[in-house]
Amino acid sequence: MIWRSLLLGLFLVCPVVASAQFSLFQGAPHSLAPLVKQVAPSVVGITVTEASGNAAGKTAPVRGGKSTPPLTEAAGSGFIISADGMIVTNDHVIAGASEITVTLDNGEKFTAKLVGADDLTDIAVIRIHPSHPLKPAHWADSSKVQTGDWVLAAGNPFALGNSFTLGIVSAEGRDIGEGPFNHFLQLDAPINPGNSGGPAFNMEGGVIGINSAIVSPSGGSVGIGFAIPSNSAAPIVDQLMAHGMVARGWLGVSVADPTDGAPGALITGLEAGGPADRAGLVQSDIIVTVNGESISGADGLTRAIASMPPGRRVVLGIKRDAHIFHLPVTVGRRPAQIGE
Repeated sequence: MIWRSLLLGLFLVCPVVASAQFSLFQGAPHSLAPLVKQVAPSVVGITVTEASGNAAGKTAPVRGGKSTPPLTEAAGSGFIISADGMIVTNDHVIAGASEITVTLDNGEKFTAKLVGADDLTDIAVIRIHPSHPLKPAHWADSSKVQTGDWVLAAGNPFALGNSFTLGIVSAEGRDIGEGPFNHFLQLDAPINPGNSGGPAFNMEGGVIGINSAIVSPSGGSVGIGFAIPSNSAAPIVDQLMAHGMVARGWLGVSVADPTDGAPGALITGLEAGGPADRAGLVQSDIIVTVNGESISGADGLTRAIASMPPGRRVVLGIKRDAHIFHLPVTVGRRPAQIGE
């Protein structure tokens, strides 16, 4: 009788546990097929051909008495942002490309041209010229994303073609040391080599991020991926589409974090004739504020200055010989490929 009572108790308890488990996941759709069908036409695969140089000490066969460097191919992803063929991807996907090929979800292939790229945010825009309107993706508001929200990652892993994986937003505001401007969304949706540049969708089909990096000892997905938030990416994309570049402020200084762990950015070098040099800053000065806002470190200074348009006048709080004073500086235009 005791055994029968225990067994009956188990059968009575099990439905309650199952019900509790179901309630935890009732926010997830019964099937992702409708969402995938909705967003798939905006996802593209990208194949890049580039000269690999002579790193291995080999060259391609000699033709006409001249040796040419061998060509290598790399795969990435992207998503359509306008019906006339503008496509968003990562800068590292197309950097150094001699030819860019875009494959649509329906298998159509097009040669793409670079519209503009921003290496500091790792965002690029390329363009194809289709004979028919394309279906663009639309941005969602990443400020509304919460840790634990469902996310659908899309892309072209290992050049296999469009693929979709489901996960959640594991964390927000991750700093992974990949440039000074991005505080990434961390995702556990599987992201692999080739997914770079692809979109991360919310459950309404809006793009909340651009899949850009993974942490992996094996090179494959271990459930830790990172996406550039849409609210950071969208303004960069707009500037690249409009101007082909992002005009960034520049002080003409090399900086590091202070060695004693204090806040601010330590000047380790100055560009002769640059904005900081002309204003009277010297090596070993520590910039502690920009327009009254505290600077936490070298990356904080870079973000603050680079987000300003060239020509803007700012007031820097400078710590020199244990004294703090304020100095006006006119921000210059950041030269290509040169950091703060």
